[in-house]
Amino acid sequence: MKVLVAEDDALTRDGLAEVLSGEGYQVTLAEDGTQAIELFRKVQPDFVCLDIMMPGSSGFEVCKAIRSDDENIPIIFISAKSEEIDRLVGFELGADDFITKPFSLREVVARVRAVTRRCFARQEKKNDTFTMNQLEVCRSELRARRNSQVIELSLRDVNLLQLLWENSGKALERRTIYMEAYGENFFPASRTLDQHVSQLRKRIELDPQNPLIVCTVHGIGYRFDPVIDSSASQQDDIEQD
Repeated sequence: MKVLVAEDDALTRDGLAEVLSGEGYQVTLAEDGTQAIELFRKVQPDFVCLDIMMPGSSGFEVCKAIRSDDENIPIIFISAKSEEIDRLVGFELGADDFITKPFSLREVVARVRAVTRRCFARQEKKNDTFTMNQLEVCRSELRARRNSQVIELSLRDVNLLQLLWENSGKALERRTIYMEAYGENFFPASRTLDQHVSQLRKRIELDPQNPLIVCTVHGIGYRFDPVIDSSASQQDDIEQD
């Protein structure tokens, strides 16, 4: 999923890019409003994050231009302008959300995940839900469930799990996982994938030390091994007899 970030402050721009990339989004950066409009039409992102006070064209002007091209694309304003009138103008122009600076990373992630769910809700839900050993993963919700437990997931988490599920029983090389689930080039010395898997296991595995969903294949990468329900298998044998 592609996101356009338009922000003239380099530190804020790079910080947002790092957070969004870490969540699994393909990020395009614009340094001013004029560049934002050009990149929007060139890249055709899935949603947009806009600062208000930018050189070239303000965020409000960018929002107007985007809305003239696309009435439905989600737009989030991220701005230091916190007056009620600014928020009202933003929403009247068609913004979906408004985040005030300074902001916490958790807040940005939560708002972006909410927008992502709305994006998925408008799309055809093909293979939207899949099950991995009693863990039900719902792509459009960015969530997983096991009995009554609800587990929040990032887009990157879902991409990784879906790739493993679609290749059940097959050992996938790290290079393949990077390219297919991350959309990134592979760096042989990188520990990014292993670190991500370690954190993901803590949330989705019943026993992270003995994983049953994201299994390590030493020297190669990772694999998902579906666990056969022995009770169900025995019942089938009884019925056949």
